[in-house]
Amino acid sequence: MERRKFLKNSSLGTVGIVSASALASCKTENKPEAPMTISTPIRPITVCTWNFHNATAKAWEVLNSGGTSLDAVEQGVMVEEADVTNETVGKGGRPDRDGNVTLDACIMDKDGNCGSVVYLQNIVHPVSVARKVMEETPHIILAGKAAEKFAYEQGFQKEDLLTESTRMQYGEWLKTSKYETTINIENHDTIGMLAIDKNGDIAGACTTSGMAYKVAGRVGDSPIIGAGLYVDNEVGGATATGVGEEVIRTVGSFLIVELMRQGMSPQEACEEGVKRIMKKNEGRKDFQIGFLAINKQGETGGYCVHPGFTYREYTENGHDNKEVSSFYE
Repeated sequence: MERRKFLKNSSLGTVGIVSASALASCKTENKPEAPMTISTPIRPITVCTWNFHNATAKAWEVLNSGGTSLDAVEQGVMVEEADVTNETVGKGGRPDRDGNVTLDACIMDKDGNCGSVVYLQNIVHPVSVARKVMEETPHIILAGKAAEKFAYEQGFQKEDLLTESTRMQYGEWLKTSKYETTINIENHDTIGMLAIDKNGDIAGACTTSGMAYKVAGRVGDSPIIGAGLYVDNEVGGATATGVGEEVIRTVGSFLIVELMRQGMSPQEACEEGVKRIMKKNEGRKDFQIGFLAINKQGETGGYCVHPGFTYREYTENGHDNKEVSSFYE
């Protein structure tokens, strides 16, 4: 978590990076419970968790060329799935305690259609397999070997997901771990992405390799619709990052969207979602939790905390935009 940007926001050809706390100062208005009618055109926008600049750049490229929000979020997160230096997503992700890289991902479109894969091995792009589940089957979730088999049937190629780096790290972990699983708070850079296209339609995607050295078979919130990701095209969308078990217990992303439906701004909703989790975990210092949200009006919000550290913000000016980094000390 140290010195890592939580939220990246790019819109209308400009790139700005803002933190959760910076968004808290944005002007908000009371909104009726019923979805608002938008009288002015919505500008295309894409946001994602953490400082995945290349991912948002790719998503913006899709949106700027007139592409759909669904294509934007898929192609955006695929950048991180293929980046072997990102050891929390896709190829090069850290393995479970048995040495296997297992991936989880989901995707959701403007109509509420969604697809998900859990515990997928040997496939670089689980988000694309999740989209195939959504579009080519009557189901929402495929798991494990069956999901892998489905991927091959859809033309995906088998590939070893361990890299030399993650294989060596796993070997070092085995020397001292006593084969025990612990919550690794430095391995939660799940990428969740939300986008609005030129038509004002919202879509989202989320993908991760999960906790490093987790118990084999463990699945977190990332591929669970309503937990790691949720989209309601009349209201907005939300995605989560951090310890998935805590997000699942509160159906976190669905909660954020429902709070926005009731009139909260994206920022207010994200803060409330985090506060509810923290209230149930008083005294714990071994996890982090965060939410990112966007509403139908294109307003964004994000909030991330680690109970064992003090939050502060650091600001600096960059180019034509204000750049804000959130970190812990």
